[in-house]
Amino acid sequence: ILTFVNCYDVKWATRVQDVFTYAKLLALALIIITGAVQLFRGETENFQDPFEFTETNIAKASLAFYSGLFAYNGWNYLNFVIEELQDPVKNCPKAIWISISLVTFVYTFTNVAYFTTISRSEVLSGAAVAVMFAQRLYKMAWVIMPIFVSLSTFGGVNGILFTSSRLFYVGAREGHMPHVLCMVQIKRLTPMPACLFMGLLSLVYLTSSNMYALINYVSFVNWLAIGLSVTVLIYFRWKRPNMERPIKVALIWPILYCLMSVVLVVLPIYSSPTETGMGCLIIATGIPVYLVFIYWENKPKTVTDFVERVTVGIQKLLLRRVMSSRG
Repeated sequence: ILTFVNCYDVKWATRVQDVFTYAKLLALALIIITGAVQLFRGETENFQDPFEFTETNIAKASLAFYSGLFAYNGWNYLNFVIEELQDPVKNCPKAIWISISLVTFVYTFTNVAYFTTISRSEVLSGAAVAVMFAQRLYKMAWVIMPIFVSLSTFGGVNGILFTSSRLFYVGAREGHMPHVLCMVQIKRLTPMPACLFMGLLSLVYLTSSNMYALINYVSFVNWLAIGLSVTVLIYFRWKRPNMERPIKVALIWPILYCLMSVVLVVLPIYSSPTETGMGCLIIATGIPVYLVFIYWENKPKTVTDFVERVTVGIQKLLLRRVMSSRG
C-alpha cells in the first residue's frame, strides 16, 4: 500500500507521513505525561542503581548502537531528498538540528516514563514496551496503544520508501545504477521504478525471521557507506579547499563522525563476524550488477538489445520518461 502511495503522488506520500508523524508524537506525548504523573506519585524503584549489570564489552556495545541508531536515524534520510527541499542550504541544516533535538528530547523522556512502570528485565524481554505500559495504566483504553504503534511503524516504512527511492533514482541518473531506475512516471512525476524496486527489496528483507540480525546486516553496510562518504568529504576539504560548498561545517565534525563510523564498522567484525560477513555479502551482490550494467561498456549487441528491450518495455508499462543529470 505504501509503495503504491509513493508511486502515485508525492503529495500523498508526504501527507501520509505527516499523519503518521502526528499520531506518533501524540502517543509519545501521552506516554510522557503519564510517566510524569507516575514520578510525582513516587514510582521511582526502577531507577535505583541504574548501571547494575551494565555490559562493559565495547565490541558488544557497538552492536547495541546499531539497534539504537537504526531506530533513531530518521533525521539522516533528509539528506536523500535534498533536491526536493525548498531553499535546502537554509532549511536542510535547520531541519536536521530540529529533528535531532526533538527526537533526543522526546525519546529520552519516553524511556524515563517506561521505567516508572516497567522493570528492567521486562524491557529486556523483548515485549512491546509501549503496549505493556498502556495495559498497566490505561485500563480498557490500552487498545489505543497498539494502533499508535502500528501507525508509527507505517510512518517509518513510508519515510524510508520515500527517501531511499530517491537515493536509487539519483544513483541511476548519475550512471551508478541501472538506467531504468532514473525514470519518472509521466503524469505523476514520481520515481516509480525506484519506488517499486525499493518495495520489492523490502519484501526480500522480510524473509529473515531474526529482526536484530537483519538490523546488524543492514547497519554494517550503512555505516561502512557513511564512513567512506565522510572520508571522501574530508579528503576533498584537503585536496579541493576552494570547491564551492553551499553547506559547510567545521572540519572537526566530519573527523569525529568518521572516527565513530570506524568504531561501528571495525568492532562488530570482531564481536559478530557472521552478521558482518552477511553484510559484506549484501554489498557483494551489487558487484555483478555494476559490472554488467555500468562498468562493461563494450557489451555484445545481443546483450545491449536485450537490456534496451527490457528498459523500453518497462518504460511503456509504467509510462515513464528519462531524467537527465540536470533534471
